[in-house]
Amino acid sequence: MTYPEIGLRGLFNFKRKVKKRYVIISISSDFGLALANNWLDDGHVVIGTYRNFSDRLKELESKGAILFKCDLSSSLDIDKACIKISRDYEWDVLCIAPATLEPVGEFIKTAFDEWENSINLNFTSQMRIIYNLIPSRRKDSNHGPIVILFAGGGTNNATKYYSAYTISKIAQIKMTELLDSEIPDTRFCIIGPGWVKTKIHEATIKAGIANAGENYQKTLDIINNKNDSNLEKVVECCNWVISSSRDIVSGRNFSLVYDQWGTESLNEKLKNDSNLFKLRRFGN
Repeated sequence: MTYPEIGLRGLFNFKRKVKKRYVIISISSDFGLALANNWLDDGHVVIGTYRNFSDRLKELESKGAILFKCDLSSSLDIDKACIKISRDYEWDVLCIAPATLEPVGEFIKTAFDEWENSINLNFTSQMRIIYNLIPSRRKDSNHGPIVILFAGGGTNNATKYYSAYTISKIAQIKMTELLDSEIPDTRFCIIGPGWVKTKIHEATIKAGIANAGENYQKTLDIINNKNDSNLEKVVECCNWVISSSRDIVSGRNFSLVYDQWGTESLNEKLKNDSNLFKLRRFGN
């Protein structure tokens, strides 16, 4: 097909169909910035929310990113931002990237209000965003729309000193499966990135050895290893789930580090076993 054959109106519609619309909640996070730059460089429309403006966000704006200020600790702010986004944009990809490890420490020794606020940021507010933005998903794109969340540790062991963060992430994993079951025209996927060198680990350093225990030194050791960063792999994995069909990725929790995602052998296993990579009882 040549451009003269479809005319100016057809050209506009053709180009609009080629582009996808990506919404990134917490685009100012390390994950959000990496994903936004990749998707903008690929020519897609990127819409994002941020709490504090920065030079890095100014660079994103210069590349065409559409930004909305939003304090994710405020339900009112979330609702307002979602109204603005859904009013003007149908989205193909909704990526939700905010997270905090705080409060770091034993459950009984942390301030409960801080613990509750962490649950709100890491889980409840993110469900509120999905609830508000699901109606504006674009259903006619390849494989359908997709919502991407990020998991943490704690599914196979007890992650001491991070109870609010851990329980929020486990709740997200189960909600991914529940939403997949309830909304069959949309894919829901959650990715466990493993240890990635990002700002989130400042909470462990701030907590010190008194509250973070052995995690304090472990975090320092990894931070000082300048070669340790999986941000590029995070982007690669997100692009893989976006391009994958519902029977392969939806409702599942993928480990960036330990799963052979993107391979045909794993794809076949996932198609044939609906229980793979989901929360299940083990051995009892």
